[in-house]
Amino acid sequence: MKVFVVTKKNLLIAAAIVIVIIAAAIIAIVSGGTDPTISMNNTPAPSHSTSGMQDVENYEVAVFAGLMKELPVYSVSRDDKKIALTIDAAWADDKTDFILETLEKYDIKATFFLCGFWAKEYPDMVKRINDAGHEIGNHSASHPHMNKLSSDQILAELKEYDDFLESIINKRSKLFRAPYGEYNDNVIKTVRGAGYEVIQWDIDTIDWKEERSADTILDWVLPKLKPGSIILSHNNGFKIEQYLPTLIETAISQGYEFVTISELLLEGNTIIDVNGVQKPAE
Repeated sequence: MKVFVVTKKNLLIAAAIVIVIIAAAIIAIVSGGTDPTISMNNTPAPSHSTSGMQDVENYEVAVFAGLMKELPVYSVSRDDKKIALTIDAAWADDKTDFILETLEKYDIKATFFLCGFWAKEYPDMVKRINDAGHEIGNHSASHPHMNKLSSDQILAELKEYDDFLESIINKRSKLFRAPYGEYNDNVIKTVRGAGYEVIQWDIDTIDWKEERSADTILDWVLPKLKPGSIILSHNNGFKIEQYLPTLIETAISQGYEFVTISELLLEGNTIIDVNGVQKPAE
């Protein structure tokens, strides 16, 4: 009868094999259905690290990369301290004057994602935003749930918006932000295939909630600032008149520079990792 000697080394190897098999099984189960819709309340899968078993960690990273869903740009990997302020406009217009005056006061440029029906209702404001040197992105024509649309319907939304934008400022947009922050693989692939970059955010002011005070917003946003961050605000945010000047002043005092999204994005060959971070391609 053969006798098998179980050594510490053999136990470690066996444990590593079991962990790899379990990880692969879990990943297969989780990714086995249809592509999940990712909404503004969700974030991309966090990076995974362990304190041991380097081979297992490398295996998991490779598997996640192979199964990675299509992602928009949540933030940008930068060595400098450039960040971007983005303003979504889909409803009222009562605070846009204040926002533009504040941006002019601090001599910074922002990126405005406008809805088509908003632009049609306030064409003079669209011209003001453009004339002030701010960037204008596409936020769809009618603010639908994009993940429920076919590719043809998505393209129609993009085209209707940009046809109107071009008619009043003689420009078409290069950036897209999905309404409600909702997207799936088809949305990302269709929009990118049409020549747009899809932009999300890594810092959400959540200023559409009336109960959030200016202090609550600042306490939430300022500690999260980092190079390459993209901040989401709304032109009708309830407390934007109270928090925006302080946000800008504090960021500048910490050495940050506000730029448009196009200026924030990296040039050349890039990738978007599992956290939605745009990085140089290796």
